[in-house]
Amino acid sequence: MPASILDGNRIAAVIKAEVAEKVKTLSSQGLTPGLAAVLVGHNPASEIYVRNKVKTCHALGLRSEQFTPKEETTTEEMLALIRELNRNDDIDGILVQLPLPRHIDAKRVLFEIDPAKDVDGLHPVNIGLLASMQPGLVPCTPEGVLEILKRSNIPLEGREAVVAGRSDLVGKPVAMLLTNANATVTICHSRTRDLAGVCRRADILVAAIGRPGMITPEFVKPGTTVIDVGINRISERAEFDKYFAGDAKREAEFAAKGSTLLGDVHPKVAEVAGALTPVPGGVGPLTIAMLMVNTVKAARLRRGKR
Repeated sequence: MPASILDGNRIAAVIKAEVAEKVKTLSSQGLTPGLAAVLVGHNPASEIYVRNKVKTCHALGLRSEQFTPKEETTTEEMLALIRELNRNDDIDGILVQLPLPRHIDAKRVLFEIDPAKDVDGLHPVNIGLLASMQPGLVPCTPEGVLEILKRSNIPLEGREAVVAGRSDLVGKPVAMLLTNANATVTICHSRTRDLAGVCRRADILVAAIGRPGMITPEFVKPGTTVIDVGINRISERAEFDKYFAGDAKREAEFAAKGSTLLGDVHPKVAEVAGALTPVPGGVGPLTIAMLMVNTVKAARLRRGKR
C-alpha cells in the first residue's frame, strides 16, 4: 500500500488561520506585530522567498518592512542596520534572508540580532533555550516538522527517530525538538557508518541531508513516517529520468518549466513508507507559516505576554 501523504499546504493553512486570529486580537489591544525582512542584492530565489513572506504577513494582518541593501554592502554596514532594527520598538521580528553574499560574515550578522527578535531562531541564546526546554524562538523549518507530525497524529513519545543531517539550520534543532517530545533520537550524516542501516531503525525518519533522492527504499523500514526537508531543483533530462520516468504529471511540469523539484527522498520510498511529506507541498509551506507564528510569539514575549 502506498504511503499516506502528509499535506503541508493544508496544515500551513490551518496554522495561518490561527495566526490571523491572534493578530486580530492583539491589534484590538493596540499591538500589531511587525516583521523586518532584510534581503541583500538580487538573488532571484531569495527575492521570491522574501516576496512570499511579505505577502503572507499582509494576508494575516501583520506589518512588514523590507530592507534591500546593495550587493556590495559590507559586514559592518549590515551590523549597523541590524542594530538599528534592534532599537526599533515597532519591529518585533528580524529576518535576514540567506544566503548572504560571500564577503559578508553571515554568523556575525545573525548573532547581532536581538535574540528576542530572532524569528529564525538561529541565535545561540535561542538554541540554548530550545536545548533547556525554555520559552524562546525556535527555528522555523524544524518547528514546522514537529507541527506536521503532531497535527497528523503521529505518535512521538518513546518512538525511535532518526535525523539524517546535522546542520545548524535543521538537523540539530529538529533533533532537540524530537528529544523534547520524548522520542529516542539518533543524528546521522554522510559519514555515518552503515547510514542505510541506521536510518532503517527509524519509526520517524527526517531527511535533511541536502542530496537529491539520497534516501532510497533501502533506508526505510516498512511503515515508517518519512519527513523530507530537502528541496533540490532537477533540470537535467538524465537526472529527471532517473527519478521521474513515467510520471505523467512530472513530465508535464518538466516540459513546461524545464525543471522540477525533488527532495532528499527518492520517489520510490512512497512504496515502503507508512506516511510521507511530498516535495513540493510538504515541509516548505510550514516554514513560512512558522515564521508568522514566531513573529507573533516575539511580539508577545517582548511585552511579557505568554
